[in-house]
Amino acid sequence: MPAKKKVDGAKLIKMVESGKHQQEIMKEFKFNTAAQFKAHLLDALMKAGKAPEIKSGRGKAKAKSAKEVLVSKRGSVVIPKSMIDEMGFVEGNTFTVRKTKSGISLKAAGK
Repeated sequence: MPAKKKVDGAKLIKMVESGKHQQEIMKEFKFNTAAQFKAHLLDALMKAGKAPEIKSGRGKAKAKSAKEVLVSKRGSVVIPKSMIDEMGFVEGNTFTVRKTKSGISLKAAGK
């Protein structure tokens, strides 16, 4: 994917607020699609503080509480009680486990 274009956000916002037609603005900034125009406008509005920042759910957020788990002699995985309580698991819950690129995935089985 090509690098994102450098756009003068203040100028873009000013043109939109002045009532210029979308096609004129796209031509001025050399945007190829309406989606590209809208993405740059949203970025400019967020940087100017006129729109709330959008937080993404990937990459930057860390797990709330990373704790070590233990594999017993029998091959059972032991999860600390504090973590069980924190996640709301109760005795008798069943889960599906699968290998993923980043490790393993543990999900509550469908009810």
